[in-house]
Formats: sequence, C-alpha cells, structure tokens
Amino acid sequence: MIHPHTELRFINEQIGFGVFATEFIPKGTITWALDDLDQILEPNYVKNLDKSRKELIKKYSYRNQEGKYILCWDLGRYVNHSFHANCMGTAYEFEVAVRDIYPGEQLTDDYGSLNVDEPFECILEDGTDRKKVYPDDLLNYSEEWDQKVIEAFEHLYEVKQPLMHLIRSEFMEKVDMIATKQVLLDSIKCIYYDRSLEY
Repeated sequence: MIHPHTELRFINEQIGFGVFATEFIPKGTITWALDDLDQILEPNYVKNLDKSRKELIKKYSYRNQEGKYILCWDLGRYVNHSFHANCMGTAYEFEVAVRDIYPGEQLTDDYGSLNVDEPFECILEDGTDRKKVYPDDLLNYSEEWDQKVIEAFEHLYEVKQPLMHLIRSEFMEKVDMIATKQVLLDSIKCIYYDRSLEY
C-alpha cells in the first residue's frame, strides 16, 4: 500500500503518470508496504499469460528474491524510477523516504532495486553517470542504498507512520534495531533474484 498522502498525476507523454505527495512526507516515513491486497504471481503463471497481459504485468510489477512478480493493487504500481530516488526499499517488504518529500513532489524509486528482467535506458539525470538500470544493480549499489536506509531509520519513530501496521510482525525486531541502534541486520542485497536458479 502506498502512503495515503499521495495522488496520481499525468506528467507528460514520454513518462506517463507518476505518484505525487499531497502533504509533507518527512525523511524516515514508510512510503509503501507490501500488504495482503497486492498480487503475488508465480513466474510460470506469468510466462503462460497471453502477450498483452504478460507485458502489463512486467511493466507494472517487480520481482522478489524468489522471482515472483509482485503487482501492487494501488498507486504503488505507478511510482517512477530515478537514480536520485527519494524512496528506498528494504529487506523487510516496505520502502522508506530517504529524504524529505514536499507537497507536489514526485515519489520515486531506483528501479535497480526491483529485480528488473531486462536492462533499460533511462531519462538522463544530472549528478550520476548511470544511464541504464540493470538486473544486477542490487549487487552493485546495495551498500550505498543500505546506508541511506540506516540514515532514514534514525527518524522512524519521530514521524507519523500511517503504514506501520502493515510491517510484518517477524520483521519488527530487526526494524527496531535499525531505528534505535543504527544496526542493519539484513542488506537490501538479500532481495536480489538470482536468475541462474531459473535454469
């Protein structure tokens, strides 16, 4: 589920739609969490779909560490990519704001953390040499992303958390360790999907 203080807006013909903050979302806020309304689709199921539905699933879903396709039921599926993303995933099935997000600002992810199936070229952005997202970006940028998560978690208990109830109970002890002691027990690297396991 995406943060409730967001809305869908049309950006332009090249990008399409995006998710924008309608209120201030401070650093450390949980911006998205996997919930029981999201669809979890087996790879073989997706593989056997007709072409049109398969393309839509691949466009609007991400893959978890087991290779399953996760299709968000709400606006979460429209969050766009940025190499300077203001939201970052964790090993605990939720994302957190890694900096303050202001009203009217777009929420963004680094798609390199989403186990994309194929490399794809991105709109050029200042301040980075990256031009493409690759399936193995999780292996190459996980340390940088983990550090951003640790810094964001310092504020986890200081800000309003309308999605906190969606964090699974088995993750809470580890989440608390990050928030109170800045100790990250599980790198985001652990959600990397090793495609060699498909063969």
